[in-house]
Amino acid sequence: MSDLRLAGKVAVITGGARGMGEATSRLFAQHGAHVVIADILEEDGRALAKEIGSAAEFIRLNVAEEGDWAALVDGVMTRHGRIDALVNNAGVIAFGPIEALQSADIDRVLAVNVKGPMLGLKHVGGAMKAAGRGAVVNISSIDGLRGVNALSLYSASKWAVRGFTKSAALEFGPHGVRVNSVHPGGVDTVMSNPLGAQGDARNSGYERVPLQRIGEPQEIAAASLFLCSDEASYISGAELAVDGGWTAGYYHHYLPGAPASLQAI
Repeated sequence: MSDLRLAGKVAVITGGARGMGEATSRLFAQHGAHVVIADILEEDGRALAKEIGSAAEFIRLNVAEEGDWAALVDGVMTRHGRIDALVNNAGVIAFGPIEALQSADIDRVLAVNVKGPMLGLKHVGGAMKAAGRGAVVNISSIDGLRGVNALSLYSASKWAVRGFTKSAALEFGPHGVRVNSVHPGGVDTVMSNPLGAQGDARNSGYERVPLQRIGEPQEIAAASLFLCSDEASYISGAELAVDGGWTAGYYHHYLPGAPASLQAI
């Protein structure tokens, strides 16, 4: 099998200018795809596309604006004649107790995290159905697999992505289009490491995660690469946790098998 797992394919990556999206853009290009970096961060997006070279282009996209999606699909189809992969990666977060939620925060988080992937699949999925092929990865979260205090809004949005993925897999599967979700745990991006901790300090707070560390953006990108490649040709409607084992369970620090860092508690 060729190392170029996406050779000749065209991939759209939302939020592709920074963080996990940047890592995904770079990895997909390394594996032969022509990458469409879709983001509202114009300066970062254009710089990344320039760095990657001819295998990438930047398109400004507000994922919550349907007109932006229609224009993106029209432009990419005109220039390249195909869209083989879509990674709905753009996302935002909001912290706070339920009683402190503001209407504006609810609108913002749901617009980006839920409406965005829905509009993406509506427009990109239509092109994929017409071609009889395609792979979509919706980036959810481990908070779309469980509940968590102070993140009720974010968690609700990621549960929605999880459910939407299942329904989309049913609708698009008969047309040769696969739809899956990826559920990252803590990842070393601005969202999970806002203070920019370096070295081992990045892993503080991850003592209860089996792998005992924060994840790297490239590790999430690798999951999306697999699901968009032909190696995953019989996988649809699946949810892949890339979380260092976080959702596997909970350590009882007083029983054998717990990490040494917890046994002293």
